[in-house]
Amino acid sequence: MLIGELSRRTGVSTRLLRYYEEQGLLDVRRGPNGYRHYDEDSVVTVRQVRVLLTAGLSTEVIRSVLPCAQGERPAFDWCGDLRDILERELAAVDERIDGLQRNRRTLADYLAQP
Repeated sequence: MLIGELSRRTGVSTRLLRYYEEQGLLDVRRGPNGYRHYDEDSVVTVRQVRVLLTAGLSTEVIRSVLPCAQGERPAFDWCGDLRDILERELAAVDERIDGLQRNRRTLADYLAQP
């Protein structure tokens, strides 16, 4: 399928699809005319990327996670060091939450002053 059809079927702009390709998240073949050609699995891959981005993962992390992803949601085959990668990402999110909570307490303290 061409990039326009993949865009239509996934709801992702062609610009983002080209970005996913540049980031190594999406495989593409080029036809003799230079047009991008995607296989049917690309629809699932794009949906996986969208879900993983929503989870807060960077494209770099997603690139290492995708080979273990199964289905659109996705579920995972715990291949390689996937569990370690996701545990590190969760720890980083927890650190950001802790920092935001400290910031919130400080601002609330300022606002509590007469």
